[in-house]
Amino acid sequence: MIDKIDRSVLPEEVKISILNRYRGLLKVCRRCVNREDTAKIRRAFNSALVAHLHKKRDSGDPYIYHPIAVARIAVEEIGLGTTSVISALLHETVTEGGNTLQDIENEFGKPVRTIVEGLTKLSGISGMKTSLQAENFRKLLLTMSTDVRVILLKLADRLENMRTLQYSSAERQLKTASETFYLYAPLAHRLGLYNIKSEMEDLSMKYTHPETYQDIGNKLRNTTTARNRFIGEFTEPIRQELEHQGFRFEIKGRTKSVYSIWNKMKKQQAEFSEVYDIFAIRIIIDTDLKNEKADCWRVYSVVTDFYQPNTNRMRDWISVPKSNGYESLHTTVVGPGGRFVEVQIRTRRMDEIAEKGLAAHWKYKGEGIDRGLGEWLAHIREVLENPEPSALEFVDNFKLNLYSEEVFVFTPNGDLKRFPAGATVLDFAFEIHTDVGSTCAGAKVNGRNVPIKQVLQNGDQISILTSKNQRPKIDWLNWVVTAKARTKIKHSIKEERQVESDAGKELLSRRLKNWKIGFPDRIKTRLLKHYKVKTSFDFFYLIGSGRIDPADVKEQIIKLEQKEREQAAGQPDETGEQEIPADGVQVERPADILIIDESLNNVDYKLARCCNPVFGDPVFGFVSVSDGIKIHRISCPNAPSMLSRYDYRVVKARWTSSPDTTSFQVMIRLSGIDEVGIVNRISDVVSKDLKMTLRSISIDTTDGMFDGVIRVIVKNKSQLDLLLHKLSRIKAVNKASRLDR
Repeated sequence: MIDKIDRSVLPEEVKISILNRYRGLLKVCRRCVNREDTAKIRRAFNSALVAHLHKKRDSGDPYIYHPIAVARIAVEEIGLGTTSVISALLHETVTEGGNTLQDIENEFGKPVRTIVEGLTKLSGISGMKTSLQAENFRKLLLTMSTDVRVILLKLADRLENMRTLQYSSAERQLKTASETFYLYAPLAHRLGLYNIKSEMEDLSMKYTHPETYQDIGNKLRNTTTARNRFIGEFTEPIRQELEHQGFRFEIKGRTKSVYSIWNKMKKQQAEFSEVYDIFAIRIIIDTDLKNEKADCWRVYSVVTDFYQPNTNRMRDWISVPKSNGYESLHTTVVGPGGRFVEVQIRTRRMDEIAEKGLAAHWKYKGEGIDRGLGEWLAHIREVLENPEPSALEFVDNFKLNLYSEEVFVFTPNGDLKRFPAGATVLDFAFEIHTDVGSTCAGAKVNGRNVPIKQVLQNGDQISILTSKNQRPKIDWLNWVVTAKARTKIKHSIKEERQVESDAGKELLSRRLKNWKIGFPDRIKTRLLKHYKVKTSFDFFYLIGSGRIDPADVKEQIIKLEQKEREQAAGQPDETGEQEIPADGVQVERPADILIIDESLNNVDYKLARCCNPVFGDPVFGFVSVSDGIKIHRISCPNAPSMLSRYDYRVVKARWTSSPDTTSFQVMIRLSGIDEVGIVNRISDVVSKDLKMTLRSISIDTTDGMFDGVIRVIVKNKSQLDLLLHKLSRIKAVNKASRLDR
């Protein structure tokens, strides 16, 4: 087909490039295809080529590069076969008008049609009240029960888009990266695709925290030689002993991802040089299935003969694999120079499952899904069956099922149950049955009576106690972590609240009618804000339950209508007041130094308290429900959720100029050695050296160390960076870092 395309459509060098990419795909497919499969793949390639012939990517390259790359990821990095390759090549041809689903079924069979249809469902969905990404994701999960390969190919598609994201606009980079981090990386992790999960996290961080990503990447490159030298020294005696005992094996030194290292730095409040487990040693042995467990423990014995293990960091996922099928033996030992080293011991089969997740399960267990993953999919289906779930609530519930840390507990009959770390007796009760959860009054854990909010520990044996007088309460949502429990509790509470809400609506309607007072939507919206509720349902529920008096509603309606008449007459509006921070410090509002969306004029906005942006920070605007546009830093802790779940409410924002009168309040955390005069030294740097305003300082000391927070007024990010540099140079200060709030 490609040879028949006219040069005016595709130049010769482009045709050669496309052909080379196609041949590269066939090369990686050799182990999983026969001659008949190759012919089908060629027909799919030709069909995709025709459909995308006149379309280009953001980089200017032919669009056909994308489906070829997705197909290659599916084979090479996920381990899928011919059906998935064909589906990947065709996955956008229906939306491009090149094929119909019936054409695809006639040419390539029902399975390919099912997968392509599942992926096609994600396009063309619109809506103003829910996030497009959230609704897309819900549609994706709805197809999962039909063919899990839909979700695997969607991950491949997303990974390929992330790898080429540098050619997109800054706005699209931020939204796509946030969505990938918020939804797709956890999903890849849950399906056992650890390499894909790590790459997605790194690529997301590259666009959401570019400076930190670049800094850690540079430090990793600068320490490569020293790290390789240490790995060689550490592994040499282990290598010699394993060879002496006749093992067939491979040892790898695996550097952790940039995001993983950054996450450890944040959790440990440490600098890069202080993170001890930047890399892990992986020992992969070749052995028979029946000897796997015994041989892994033999290797563990060899490792601990040379190096002292830390028993608190021992993880045995061979005896009890993770619910996504992950099997490995992890330990942390003290290596040369007293340095901690993580060692992972597994067989070749275990390693392939760890690398390729679900696809490797198919290889080793047939086309079925293993029990652990099957149970997880059953949980997802339960969430899907929840009556009328909103897309955003679905995403939240789904993320609750993407847990990585697990606890293992037992029923009174000795059956093993898996739960996310932090699960409670109440989660266990709802896992047994909805009726058991709804009437749960406590439990016997290991023979001892405990309350419903008791957190489960590994090895607990649990017997639920019920009471016919018990029923779900709103507080229960604070005591559960599983999606199933949260869904059932919300549904039960909603049914009860619906009765109260209907009664409240009828009561208010009757009273307003008697008073001859109208209730237009514009007034209703302002009333919701006044009573601090999000929906009319909640508002009417408060009336029905007696928490809001209809007479008070009448008074508020009269006040709001009076205010509208005054505004219409030209009197000043009281709602445009300057925001005052919580501590009473009035910071000058940056009135004209931000442009909010190029197409909008004179837009009012506020700086978000959750991340306290200053002039020079990369920022975006977010349209809040009741408080206008809020300006957030791209690195705001809430940014991934906002950009992924509510992208339709995100607007562009950029700084223009920074007048000398503009000021911003920031908080800085300091830690170090508690020495006499440390507070004065900090104060001198801020007030005397840099002539900045120090609003407050709070220092706590423990065991000769101090930890404190200061509030400072700065003009821009450059001034903030200088301040952080100066503070970190103070003797006895170990670290100075910016706090979000």
